Amino acid sequence: MVNTELDRHDEHAGEVVHDPHAEPSAEWGWHGGFPRAARIGGWILAAIMFLMLIGNHQGHVEDLWLIATGLIIIGFLVRDLMKRRTSRRH
Repeated sequence: MVNTELDRHDEHAGEVVHDPHAEPSAEWGWHGGFPRAARIGGWILAAIMFLMLIGNHQGHVEDLWLIATGLIIIGFLVRDLMKRRTSRRH
């Protein structure tokens, strides 16, 4: 069972209030996530999908899967790029 003796329960709001001393990473601003590394990794992964098209393939079913997967990854990356650009305008 998880130790919850540092958590307080706020009965008015109905939520658990965390003690900031229990989370030392909150002091220096760490909240998780590597958005830039994830975008770079996404572009590298999409490139790897297309590079795997080079080879001694007998059929083209695997080519279609590689192309579709690469295009889906690129679609998510472009959507993320557009979302980041439009969020600055507001």
